[in-house]
Amino acid sequence: MKMKKIKLFATFCIVLMAFACSNDSDDTTDDSTTPVDKSGNLLTTGDSANDILSNDNFTKLKIEIAHVTGFKPTTEAMDEFVRYLRLHTFKDQIEIVFLELPSPEVEEFSIQEIADLELENRTVFNNGDTLGIYIYFADAPSEDDEADEGLVTLGAVYRNTSMVIHESTIRRLAALSVQISNADVETATLNHEFGHLFGLVNLGTPPINDHEDSESENHCNVPGCLMRAELQFGGSNKAKTTQLTSNNELKSSCSLSGKSVMQMLESHSNKGFANAVPLDAECILDLQSNGGR
Repeated sequence: MKMKKIKLFATFCIVLMAFACSNDSDDTTDDSTTPVDKSGNLLTTGDSANDILSNDNFTKLKIEIAHVTGFKPTTEAMDEFVRYLRLHTFKDQIEIVFLELPSPEVEEFSIQEIADLELENRTVFNNGDTLGIYIYFADAPSEDDEADEGLVTLGAVYRNTSMVIHESTIRRLAALSVQISNADVETATLNHEFGHLFGLVNLGTPPINDHEDSESENHCNVPGCLMRAELQFGGSNKAKTTQLTSNNELKSSCSLSGKSVMQMLESHSNKGFANAVPLDAECILDLQSNGGR
C-alpha cells in the first residue's frame, strides 16, 4: 500500500513538472517570430532629420554597414564618420555593426535594386530608443554613371535611414590620384550623403537663411561647404529630388559626382582628416535649429 502511494506521488510530480514546463514554454515569446516594425525606416529622405540630430525620440544610433566581401570601408573613414556624427548630433551612443554579404554579381546598380537588396539583408531597424541606419557598400557602379564624361556616382541617399556607397567606384577614382586616398573619398562621400539624412539643404531641415542653390535643389550655394551644389553634378544639372518615378521605382535624392569630389579634395592642400571638408556656418545653423549641435 505504501509502495502504491509512493508511485502515485511520483507520477503526480512528473505530471505537475510537465504542466509547469508547458506553461513556461507558452509564456515565452519567440523573438524570432515577432514581426519587426520597419515602417519608421521606409520614409522619405530627410523625414528622420530631427530624430537623428536630437535625443527627443531616440538617444542612440545603430548603423549597419552592409558590405560586399572585399569592399569593407577603411577604418580611418569610419572613425572620421563617427566623429562627424558626434560633432553635429546629440547622439553620444553610436554603434557601428558590420554585415558582410556576397556579391550580387551585377555590372551596375539602379537605386531600386539597392533598395531591394536592403529589404533582403537589412537587420538593423528602429528599436526602442535606438534609431537604425543602413549603409550599403557596393561592388558595382551606378547605372547613372557617365564614365566618358568623368561623371561617376560615389554615393546616394534614397530613404530616411538608407544610403548606398559605390565602394568599387571610390577605389578606382582614388587610384588616379597620388594625393587622395580611399579613406579621403569615403569620408567626403559618407559625410555629404549623411548631410541629406540630416535634412540638408531644405530636405527636412528648413533653412534659417536662404542658401539653397538655385540650379541644384537641396544643395548649398556657399563656397567651400560640404553640401555645395558642385559636389553633385559640377553645378551643371538640377538635383534629383524625386523619391519615386511614375512607375513607383525609387530614385535618389542626391547622387554625388566623383569628378567634383576629387577637385574638392585636391583643393585642400593640407591633406588629412583634420582638414576634412566641413559644413558651412549656414548649414550648421540649420542643424542647430532642428535639434542638432
